[in-house]
Amino acid sequence: MEEESNVSSSPSTRLRHRKQQRSSSAEAVVDGNPSPLLVNDQNKYKSFMVRTYSTIWMIGGFVMVVYMGHLYITAMVLVIQIFMAKELFNLLRKAPEDKCLPGIKHLNWHFFFTAMLFVYGRILSQRLANTVTADQFLYRLVSGLIKYHMAICYLLYIIGFMWFILTLKKKMYKYQFGQYAWTHMILIVVFTQSSFTVANIFEGIFWFLLPASLIIINDIFAYIFGFFFGRTPLIKLSPKKTWEGFIGASVTTIISAFFLANIMGRFLWLTCPRQDLSTGWLQCDADPLFKPEPFTLPAWIPGWFPWKEMEVLPVQWHSLCLGLFASIIAPFGGFFASGFKRAFKIKDFGDSIPGHGGITDRMDCQMVMAVFAYIYLQSFIVSQSVSVDKILDQILTNLTLEEQQALFTRLGQMIGYS
Repeated sequence: MEEESNVSSSPSTRLRHRKQQRSSSAEAVVDGNPSPLLVNDQNKYKSFMVRTYSTIWMIGGFVMVVYMGHLYITAMVLVIQIFMAKELFNLLRKAPEDKCLPGIKHLNWHFFFTAMLFVYGRILSQRLANTVTADQFLYRLVSGLIKYHMAICYLLYIIGFMWFILTLKKKMYKYQFGQYAWTHMILIVVFTQSSFTVANIFEGIFWFLLPASLIIINDIFAYIFGFFFGRTPLIKLSPKKTWEGFIGASVTTIISAFFLANIMGRFLWLTCPRQDLSTGWLQCDADPLFKPEPFTLPAWIPGWFPWKEMEVLPVQWHSLCLGLFASIIAPFGGFFASGFKRAFKIKDFGDSIPGHGGITDRMDCQMVMAVFAYIYLQSFIVSQSVSVDKILDQILTNLTLEEQQALFTRLGQMIGYS
């Protein structure tokens, strides 16, 4: 009878029941269990196997997408954003109110895709123009869309704003304005940080892959060290986190950063920036950051060590800063997410990944890391001087074909006079 009633229940009832289960399980883990550490968990080996199996599948899929190139990685980030938004939208869903407001879900997604069009349009507009320069018709079309991109996005937002005002219902104001504010907070969290991820991808897959890999390594080894050696609780917001896991993962991540940078930095298709939206393999002159340099080991190295000198890529020294941030600062993104989940009395944001929870549970530290990687790259590595390529990008993006021809003529006259 119980199975029959579950089958016949409505989707909203099942969603509410699942939230209640998550809430009760989260409270049981935090409050009911006097020792929530993994080392004392009786079912830890079963959960370890489930988590390991899911991790292998995720890493395998991640490697495949990275191998396919910049555009496919960007598509993967977009899909992750959609799943994150779906999980976060569902946190404040109330079935009775949603029944009275049938269009509220569509309104949320309208704002989401408007924000997506704005953010990706700003990031990819120049690269899209570079892709279609050979076709005059497509170039004119794309140039027009780029010119009025901001106006189009604003128009779409105003449509959503008017839609929201016109659908306000008496006795539903508080819920509707709560959903409106919650939707905008989701857009800020999801798009502001993930836009830095996309920017990193087109600066060179290296600047996306290395930071993301360091977070994965830190997460895996924090779990392993905590699983086998964890005895000392780290922070109350996340009761299963331990000092042993934190320290062990930090050391492993920093060491991994140094050697991973050496391996990844030797592949041109990982280090070359992409200036268009094509999917072919990249070839470019290696940046000085990725050219090996001799490094003499310090005198305090023991005499039995077989090498006195080794080749090091300059980017490896920068990778130590990324590893330090990934191991010490980025985990606070996970602590923030843990506090957020406790505020809503849920164990996980979703259940799409067995043993891990939802997509948002896996991306909390990644978003913090992506922002740091972008800021570090632009502040300490990328040259801010004007280059011929940057000027050409501005010309192709902002000038019409007639204006470009006039510029070409003027340049010819100036060079001829000189």
